[in-house]
Amino acid sequence: MTDLTPDYLEQNRIAWNHEAASYVASGERAWRRKPSWGIWGVPESDLKLLPDVAGWDVLEAGCGTGYISAWLARRGARPIGLDNSPAQLATAQRLQDDNDLAFPLVLGFAERLPFAAESFDFVVSEYGAAIWSDPYRWIPEAARVLRPGGELLFLGNSNLLMLCTAEGAAADEPATATLERDFFGMHRFEWPQDDPPAVEFHLGHGDWVRLLRATGFEILDLVEIQAPQGMETRYDFVTAEWAHRWPAEEVWKARKLKTP
Repeated sequence: MTDLTPDYLEQNRIAWNHEAASYVASGERAWRRKPSWGIWGVPESDLKLLPDVAGWDVLEAGCGTGYISAWLARRGARPIGLDNSPAQLATAQRLQDDNDLAFPLVLGFAERLPFAAESFDFVVSEYGAAIWSDPYRWIPEAARVLRPGGELLFLGNSNLLMLCTAEGAAADEPATATLERDFFGMHRFEWPQDDPPAVEFHLGHGDWVRLLRATGFEILDLVEIQAPQGMETRYDFVTAEWAHRWPAEEVWKARKLKTP
């Protein structure tokens, strides 16, 4: 590792190599189902997040088991899945073989993408780079590799959820109905009680707007996801009741400007 390599990358790689086995079954299901988003599995037919990607070059930043890339390949895109975890990529490769659907898988991280400028038409991340990479590092890289007019879509925890997660809580401790953290200065979130510990990144909406505009994007939409009635999730960090009242997840959609 060099001085230019962020300190948290190896920590997160260790954490995700450790967690990879617990994501095999959900990856198998996601590869087989129609596109649906987030921890509640809200159908794409309801959210309508995806553009028409047929013929597009696509980068999935933090692809995990690669199910989003699989969805996009079936829609006619040419995806590449990139992830920081060899164990997650091994699962993605096995699922490619099981489903007879191949696309490139690359070991790397979104903060320093191993691709030439203007190589992609679409960059997408669901709980990948969206929360595990520093946005002040990975958003400029997404802008660099996107062609003018290319689109960016990323989904992660809402900033309201993070503000309602108690200081010192484990990552799977449920959010409360009370503001627990300071809004100003939110950026890096540590989970020292987890084994192994990991590092996430979350910004307030104003900081997201300023960052996206500063890196050459126009904002197309901010979608705040409501958990549908009767939905359940295997994750413990938020309850269905909470996520039906308030958005636990949010999606940013942006387009790279054609002229600076």
